[in-house]
Amino acid sequence: MTDDAQAAISALSRRFLSDHPGEAAQKLELYDSEEAAALLSLHPAAVVAPVLERMTLDRAAAVFELLSEDLALRVLRETTPNSLASLLAQQEEADRSRWLSRLGDALRKTIDTLLTYPDNTAGRLMDPRVHPFRDTMTVRQCLRRIRRLEHRPTRTLFLVDSENRLVAKLEMQDLVLDGPDTVLHALGHPIQVTVTPLTPREDVVELLETYKLSHLPVVDNDKRLIGQLHYEALVKAVEEEATADIQAMFGVSKDERVLSKPGFSVRKRLPWLQVNLLTAFLAAAGVGLFEDVIAQITALAVLLPVVAGQSGNAGAQALAVTMRGLALREITILQWKQVIRKEVMVGLANGLAVAATTCLAVFLWSRSPGITVVIGVSMILSMVTAGLAGASVPILLTRIGQDPATASSIILTTVTDVAGFFSFLGIATLLSGFL
Repeated sequence: MTDDAQAAISALSRRFLSDHPGEAAQKLELYDSEEAAALLSLHPAAVVAPVLERMTLDRAAAVFELLSEDLALRVLRETTPNSLASLLAQQEEADRSRWLSRLGDALRKTIDTLLTYPDNTAGRLMDPRVHPFRDTMTVRQCLRRIRRLEHRPTRTLFLVDSENRLVAKLEMQDLVLDGPDTVLHALGHPIQVTVTPLTPREDVVELLETYKLSHLPVVDNDKRLIGQLHYEALVKAVEEEATADIQAMFGVSKDERVLSKPGFSVRKRLPWLQVNLLTAFLAAAGVGLFEDVIAQITALAVLLPVVAGQSGNAGAQALAVTMRGLALREITILQWKQVIRKEVMVGLANGLAVAATTCLAVFLWSRSPGITVVIGVSMILSMVTAGLAGASVPILLTRIGQDPATASSIILTTVTDVAGFFSFLGIATLLSGFL
C-alpha cells in the first residue's frame, strides 16, 4: 500500500472517530484491548478522549493502560472531570496517585473530590470495578468476552446502552440456555432499583431488606453504571447501620442533631449569628450613605424592601440550584463559567419580567415616572447581581476548602441586600432631579 493510500485511510478513520465516537467505541470493544489501543494510538488525544469516554468503564480502563505515557496524560487532560474520575477509579491506587500527581492543581483537587465520597454513603461501599455488557451484543460475543475477563462475574450481568446507561440485568444461566446469536437485549430483565454514590447508608440498608438483593448497581446522575454493591458490602452496611443507631441513642455524634444538647447547638450556631449581625450592620451602613435622599423622597423608604426582597429571593434560587449541583456532583468547580453564565442570564430574564410588573404597580401607586424608572432599572441590576452571587459564592467557598452549606446563605444575604440598596438608592440619587 502506498504512503498516500495509508494517509487517506488514516484520515478517514480519524474522521469516523471524531464524528461518531459512540459507534467507534462499540466497535473497538469487540477488539482485544491491545488491538484497540494500537488503533487509538495513531490519533491525537482530542480524538481518543471522546471515544474512551463512551466505552464501558472496564474496557476504557484496559485500553487506557496500554497507551503510551505521553498520549495517556494528554487524554486525561482532554477528558471531562466526571468521566476522568470514573476512569481513574478503575486504576490501582498507586497508578491513580501517579496520574493525579501529573495533573494540574485545580484539576487534581476536582478529581480528588469526585473520587472521595462522604462517609456513610453508597460510594464508600461500592466496588467501582464493574464489567457492563452492551445490550446489542450476542450471546456468543458476550461469552467470548467473559472468558477473557480476569475476574469473571458469578451470577448477574448488567446491560448498558450506547450511552453507557444501565438498561437491564441478565442472569448467567440465561446465557447458557439460549442460542449463540440471540441478542442480550432480548434476554434482559428490568432493573428493580439503583442507587447513586451519594445515597445514604440507611437507604441502602432499606433497599437490601426490601428487595433481598445480592448485587445493587450504582449509577451517576445520567444513569450510567459506575459501580456495584456486593452482598458482603450490603451486609456490612446493615451492621454499621445497627451500630450507628445504638450510638445515636447515647448521643454519639460529631454534628448537631434535632435532640443535641442546647450548649452544643449554641456553640454550633452562635458564631454564624454573630457574623450575620456584622453583615446586617454593613447593609445598614450602606443605607445610611443615602440618608439625605431618603429624607427628601419618602417613597424610596417604602419601596426599598421590594428591591432587596426580590434580589434576595432570586439569589436564594440560584444558590439552591448551585449547591444541589455541587452536592450531587452534577457540576464541579471547573465548570464555574458555565454555571455563572447561566445564572446571570436567568437573573437578567427574570429581572426584566419582574421589573415590568413592578414598574406598572409603582406607577399606578406613585404616578411618578422618575420613581418608576428608578425601581425598574434597580430591579434588573439587583437580580442579575443576585444570580451572579448565588452561583459564585458556593463555588468559591468550595474552591477554598470551606463547606458551602455553612456560610453561603449569610454571605448571599449580605451581597443581595447591599446590591439592592445601592442599586436602588444610587440610581435614585443620580436621578434625584427628575423625581
